[in-house]
Amino acid sequence: MTAFADLHHADEPLLLPNAWDHASAAALAAAGFRAIGTTSLGVAAAAGVPDGASAIRDETLRLALALGTEPFLLSVDAESGFSDDPEEVAQFARELAAVGAVGINLEDGLGPVTRHAAKIAAVKSAAPGLFVNARTDTHWTGDGDRRETLARLDTYQQAGADGVFVPGLTDPAEITILVRHLDVPLNILYSLTGPTVAHLTDLGVRRVSLGSLLYRRSLGAALEMLDGIRAGRPPHGTVPTYADVQAFSGSNPAGQSETGCTAS
Repeated sequence: MTAFADLHHADEPLLLPNAWDHASAAALAAAGFRAIGTTSLGVAAAAGVPDGASAIRDETLRLALALGTEPFLLSVDAESGFSDDPEEVAQFARELAAVGAVGINLEDGLGPVTRHAAKIAAVKSAAPGLFVNARTDTHWTGDGDRRETLARLDTYQQAGADGVFVPGLTDPAEITILVRHLDVPLNILYSLTGPTVAHLTDLGVRRVSLGSLLYRRSLGAALEMLDGIRAGRPPHGTVPTYADVQAFSGSNPAGQSETGCTAS
């Protein structure tokens, strides 16, 4: 197994935070995370386009190029692979592997099961070392039908998926059924109203993703601080210094601030 695959079989599940740019990824790595994913929502929002519309192929590859040589393991959220053609998805996977990514997340969007399975198989053939996390949206945009979920996951693991992902699933009993049924690690999206990481661990979940949560929280924190400043309240919360953020880019020119003066 690869180092990234090993993290799915450790004593504790892989808690995977998701970055949206170089600075956020560097900050997460500095906080001690060995593996970091990307969030398609954050990348799409930064580009001013909708998430899930296959509009951020180039932006995603550029981000992978920037992060693939950093000292952490990178898994890339590739939406549905940015194409319905398995060979085009496989080519994108080759490009990701070439720039240093070790994992790819592919979502089925509740499209044809055979098409998604073909994408998985094509990616594993093109980039065997890339960890394929096959996502089904039965609980995300579907009605959460157990039989459909199990059927899709069975097909995806048979097609070669290294792990499977069921965002939107929070019911402990249903999670337990999937864990007992699957031959590959189960990935669950952390929910503010769902089980804690400790509870998910007890249920047998092997990967817990944060998805767009950190990105959305960062926007919320910015608006909260702005509201407080406008209302005359003292700002609260952690604010990295200018030098801190400069360091996330790999350079910190003499601790200069945005105005060219020494940062305080």
